[in-house]
Amino acid sequence: MSLTPNSVSSMFRMAGSADNPSFAPTVQVIHLKKIDNKGGGGEERWKVILSDGTHFLQGMCATQLNSLVHTGVISQHCILRVNEFIVNTMGSGQKICILLGAEQTGPNPGDRIGSPVDITKVPGGGAAQGSAAGGGAAQPMYGNVQSSGGNNPYGRPSPAKANPYGGGGGGGANNNNGYGQSNNNGGGASSSPIVRMSSATGQPITPISGLNMYSNRWVIRAKVTTKSGIRTWSNAKGEGSLFSVELLDSSGTDVKCTFFKEAVDKFNPILEEGHVYTFSGGRLKVANMQYNTCKSQFEITFDQNAEIHLDNSGADVIREVYEFVKIAEIENTEPNGYVDILCVVKHVGEPASLVSKKSGKELLKCELMVEDDSGAEIRLTMWGDTAKTAQDKFAGNPIVAFKRARVSDYGGRTLSGQAFSVEPNIPQANQLKQWWASNGNKGAPSRSLSTAMGGNRGPDPFNQWKNVSSIKSEQLGYGEKPDWLSFKATITFLKKEKQGDEGAWYTACANAGDPCKNMFKATQTSDGHWHCDKCQQTNDTCVRRFIFSGTVADDTCTSWVSVFNEQAESLFKGEAKADDLYEKVANGDGRDLYDSTFMKATYTDWIFKCKVKQEMVGDEQRVKTSIVSVSPIDYVVESRNLLTSLCV
Repeated sequence: MSLTPNSVSSMFRMAGSADNPSFAPTVQVIHLKKIDNKGGGGEERWKVILSDGTHFLQGMCATQLNSLVHTGVISQHCILRVNEFIVNTMGSGQKICILLGAEQTGPNPGDRIGSPVDITKVPGGGAAQGSAAGGGAAQPMYGNVQSSGGNNPYGRPSPAKANPYGGGGGGGANNNNGYGQSNNNGGGASSSPIVRMSSATGQPITPISGLNMYSNRWVIRAKVTTKSGIRTWSNAKGEGSLFSVELLDSSGTDVKCTFFKEAVDKFNPILEEGHVYTFSGGRLKVANMQYNTCKSQFEITFDQNAEIHLDNSGADVIREVYEFVKIAEIENTEPNGYVDILCVVKHVGEPASLVSKKSGKELLKCELMVEDDSGAEIRLTMWGDTAKTAQDKFAGNPIVAFKRARVSDYGGRTLSGQAFSVEPNIPQANQLKQWWASNGNKGAPSRSLSTAMGGNRGPDPFNQWKNVSSIKSEQLGYGEKPDWLSFKATITFLKKEKQGDEGAWYTACANAGDPCKNMFKATQTSDGHWHCDKCQQTNDTCVRRFIFSGTVADDTCTSWVSVFNEQAESLFKGEAKADDLYEKVANGDGRDLYDSTFMKATYTDWIFKCKVKQEMVGDEQRVKTSIVSVSPIDYVVESRNLLTSLCV
């Protein structure tokens, strides 16, 4: 079997196969050994030594080639055609060849061919004129752009295109890369070489798709597309803060980056969404795809020693790449998947806070109703700081592109997303804007993929209101998850007396912080103090919160409902607090005020948002309807909505 002459010498002097894509040498594996993983985690690694019969070079198999080792394609003394490789220089100066793509080209001879010597011991690295890599010694690719002229096919610098360093399949197959091009890694292939661009400071730039676990000397230039708020954490190892960003470069590949502790103070004020920076000094790890939706298979962690500099020189060529899905098609999308949508924001709900059941922390959310020209609409939830400003950002029915919105089956089909672009400069946006102007905003009915807007504390859009009778006629509350509905109704009765208690309230923990937030029940002890089982604290006082039931009615039906503290205070128009009424009743001079407070709220009209859920009461299951929000009626707005629904 003939090996490619001087191929090891050429590989030793190259940065990788991208220096000359047509270079696919035939070499022999003269040593194969599994590397002992002392840490006990991660994928197995295999060390190889490659020989051309004259010289040999130390190397490793990329993890995607492990299957070739297991099946015997890569074995001791086998003959391989190397279709894809990179050469990394370690901190000690030693060069290691990383095999990324290879295929067997003939039978295993069973013995070493020739008497190869270590290429690192040869003066000049075994350079030879007319080597297999072409015209003299191969030049390093990092930061090097060769001048044009002569027969040099790499004379003119070309934009960063295909980069095989992110992994890709082995075996020499044609693999699509992050640049939308195809890498033909077989012998005689022809494609444009990779040219490393440079930053404004002259640093060589590595595409995000070119990041790999075998090199830590890289600089990427990327745009900050999303930036999270600062979060704190505390565990047995200590406590600290963190925030994360998503970076996108000109290749269309994005990567998630996280900053911890001192890096938060140093870089959080610097990084802004929409700006381009150069990043270096980060540590790569394999991405956890359960929580990471970026295209890169890696994540980056930065500490305070990272180097980050503003560099907007390449901002114009860094644009989001979308794979839009029509809203009507989301109905067939599996939950927990991700989609890109281009839509019109029809309605923006009120920002609402809720307490996470897992962490006990308060979360802020805002729910949008979005629609496109497929005749369908869907509810999309924004979180955190974005939810706080959603009403301003999405005012006026803008066209918005949402990137990687998460699909959920909570309440039909719903979306949750953070990455978005308002009025994106893309042709599809202009087409959707024309559709909305001519058809969409005329009040034509659209098919909703989502049921009523669940956790949002504001009422549903007018066209989604129901009647009180819908609770029974639609058999709401009998599913595994609660149902939600909004309706306009009149309060006909409020049950203000509770057996064995002095009023329509309960005693809550006095702790206003986490995890109680004055919500969990406190019990009076024998010494007159108040103990909370939630936070395991005992306080001198408690806080009283309203809780009672009542009936609401419209022209179709009457229903019992449960009323809690925030909703009760809204019904009382902020004029009464449970603690204040308790003190007056306890002093003996507040009974009339207590009765009149409930009486004034009776026979008033409101827009109610309710949760309907089946619960155990004693030994039987009952459907319970709880009010989660009450909103006063704006008769001007309601009149306009009625006229719109009548197409007047």
